Amino acid sequence: MPSSAQIELWPAERVAAQANVGHAPNGINFAGWGETRVSEADLERLVGVVPALLAPALRSRAYYFVPLAIAETGEVMIAPSYSVDLGDRAVCHRNATFGTTEAVFLSTRLVEDRFGLAFEFFINVAHNFADAAGVPESFARLVWSQAEAQVRGETSQDAWEARRRAQDSRNGQKIIDERSRTAFYDAAFSDALAIYMLSLAVDFDYHDLREREYPLLAAPALAERLRHMASLFPPNSSYEFQILYRRKG
Repeated sequence: MPSSAQIELWPAERVAAQANVGHAPNGINFAGWGETRVSEADLERLVGVVPALLAPALRSRAYYFVPLAIAETGEVMIAPSYSVDLGDRAVCHRNATFGTTEAVFLSTRLVEDRFGLAFEFFINVAHNFADAAGVPESFARLVWSQAEAQVRGETSQDAWEARRRAQDSRNGQKIIDERSRTAFYDAAFSDALAIYMLSLAVDFDYHDLREREYPLLAAPALAERLRHMASLFPPNSSYEFQILYRRKG
């Protein structure tokens, strides 16, 4: 394995200029560059998960799958291969803007399996879509009705904290914090959209998403959110959405 001293870091703009950006059938712009250890077929299959209805809001985005993305001096740098030292300095993703293109560089070598890479990609796609298109009113109504019903848990630390702040009580009175409620909608929507896309890409156990800092959303409530996602953004051809409450065998 090469040492970090032997690996020349490339400016992200140089990588973007050299990489061969493809336009997937679903409308997503993407490229693989460097020793990613992700085959072209696997990358195309992963990108192909993103529902085509999301693409118009992401038309200015391009997703670059690279070995390692590093940002230590204010400039995004890309490592064409992996070393332990560079891995310690890298981050899961970094954003950069080149002209009219908003680039997202995803580090493929910081995750151990397809599950990890898929979720990192999908959570970025989900946040990018929410930033561009906003949260559908129907989804906001659904998650707020669950919050008012005190459904247990949430889908991420951000969603959990925003929901808690939105429903804070002062002097025994329930007061809705509108800014926190909006933050809750954004976080819950991005989480649900990412989990929905993840379910189209890989077979996984919902509890694999558990983190210690907050209670995970009750499975029936998540299923309701995911079904709503499927109705808003139907799967592309050759991808199938299904929820299994109990694994067979």
